[in-house]
Amino acid sequence: MLGDNMKDVNLLTSNGVDVEKSLELFGDMEVYDETLEEFLAGVNQKLADIKRYKEASDMTNYAILVHSLKSDARYLGFTNLAEMSYNHEMASKANDINYVYEYYDALMLEANRIIKLVSNYL
Repeated sequence: MLGDNMKDVNLLTSNGVDVEKSLELFGDMEVYDETLEEFLAGVNQKLADIKRYKEASDMTNYAILVHSLKSDARYLGFTNLAEMSYNHEMASKANDINYVYEYYDALMLEANRIIKLVSNYL
């Protein structure tokens, strides 16, 4: 399934992105692609802020940002990133700093995998 501008959706789907579910929300690939571009434009700043709040042990603001990351991931079909972000959100709301620190690298690894994937796709 190739879009108008020859973007290969198989790159996303073969890497675990639930594009079909996202299209139920976005309606068509053009809107989905535009939203991916917006995600890409803001995600690095969001990840930098998440890191800053983690290092400051500011679980309140950390929870807000991982919630936002979870929402983005859910809308865009990044199922694994959404689940990991949700787990971080719940842990930070429970003030479970140990969980946040223990699984932070895994969260960033998945986030960066998605960023690279989306960059390659776009």
